Amino acid sequence: MIETLPRRERDVFETLCRLEQASAASVRTALADPLSDSAVRTLLSRLEAKGLVRRRVEGPANLYTPVPSTDTVATGALTRLIDTFFNGSAAGAATALLGMTRSLKPDELAALERAIDEAKGRGR
Repeated sequence: MIETLPRRERDVFETLCRLEQASAASVRTALADPLSDSAVRTLLSRLEAKGLVRRRVEGPANLYTPVPSTDTVATGALTRLIDTFFNGSAAGAATALLGMTRSLKPDELAALERAIDEAKGRGR
């Protein structure tokens, strides 16, 4: 459903996912292309009506959180990216990502090695 959102709603939703929980003012500040306070509040209300955002009152502020987990949203976005730009090849996407990195930290290398070993085990 996220891919069908209008551009500005998607911008606000993705910013909220990145922040994980935020007030409308915090979302506004974090946007790459800022909107007015009222526009951000309106877009958050629309996202809430669509079931993508949850609002709770905390003191004088409303705090917003994305309803789908950020892992679920990230997986969907990554799947669309791989399908669109890498012809469905996760290996092609991984190779491109690794090519963008100058060096990997030891814990990142270890995580990649574990993921590759698990993928090998699933392929047997």
